[in-house]
Amino acid sequence: MTVSVIRFGGSNCDRDAIRALDHLGIDAEIVWHEDGLPEETEGIMLPGGFSYGDYLRAGAMAARSPIMDDVRAAAESGTPVLGVCNGAQIGSESRLTAGAFTTNESARFQCEHVYLRVENADTPWTAAYEEGDVIEIPIAHGEGRFEITDEKLAELRDSDRVLFRYCDAEGNVTNEANPNGSKDNVAGILGENDHVAVLMPHPERATLPDVGATEGQGVLEGFAAE
Repeated sequence: MTVSVIRFGGSNCDRDAIRALDHLGIDAEIVWHEDGLPEETEGIMLPGGFSYGDYLRAGAMAARSPIMDDVRAAAESGTPVLGVCNGAQIGSESRLTAGAFTTNESARFQCEHVYLRVENADTPWTAAYEEGDVIEIPIAHGEGRFEITDEKLAELRDSDRVLFRYCDAEGNVTNEANPNGSKDNVAGILGENDHVAVLMPHPERATLPDVGATEGQGVLEGFAAE
């Protein structure tokens, strides 16, 4: 499988993504957004960073790049797509997934390790886990608070499209374990189909043993699962 990691002006986690995917034996290449998707693309990752300086709204300007038309078409045809952090914001702004991401409740940039509870283990992105498993993955964002209407949230939950929720080390989903004020502690969700996902924490930063964790590699293995 060849994964295209899309680089926008301001992306800064694209190389991290490449290294993490390479560590898992998944071929990947950085693709400049103005060049369009290569024909050999079999998976797509929208990496973290500050695309277009997060002006207007985080991810909003990148979502209007012509390459996102290619990404939406690829997603509709079954190509796996994963958006991480700024990539999650771009995915949301592109309507690949429901809801939106906005300023943290603290109004501060937060960089720390958090715990996530696996809510749906029956997806390519969570196949390495069991439902209810607790994993530790870092966050690094200023606009990571997930917002959605109560009606749409109920739809997500009823259709098992919530992937991860913020929790404590024992798996308890509490306000205290919610780092940014995300609604219902949501940390990651699926699109209309389970091959499209976005999440705010950074699995590529929790893949290599030499950076202190391996809990995130199961998420990135979702590409190989396809």
